[in-house]
Amino acid sequence: MPPDRSGAALADMLQAAEAIRRYLAGKTREDYEREDLLRHAVERNIEIIGEAARRLSNSFREGHPAIPWRPIMATRHILAHEYDEVDNDIIWRIVTEHVPELLRQLRTLMPPAPPDPEPEG
Repeated sequence: MPPDRSGAALADMLQAAEAIRRYLAGKTREDYEREDLLRHAVERNIEIIGEAARRLSNSFREGHPAIPWRPIMATRHILAHEYDEVDNDIIWRIVTEHVPELLRQLRTLMPPAPPDPEPEG
């Protein structure tokens, strides 16, 4: 189980990745190009994923080398600071190819939810 701080960052990453998946459900690349609101929502959640990844300890990231931490954090940096260089081809590839795999990986890292308390009789 990750330390509390890592758990919160992983939860933020998972929540943002799931939001991207929901936003893009049934959408095409053309929809993504055409709909500013969709593009901005997806980009914002990619930023959240990158910022949360940055908040994880180096030792935690090193302990999970299958996740591409550096590219995740670098993408966040580009979206936040070099927004005029955002390439929709790259973003579309990230959200259609890499985010589904990231979701799978994050789900395996999340601690199990505590059991619901039994109702009092």
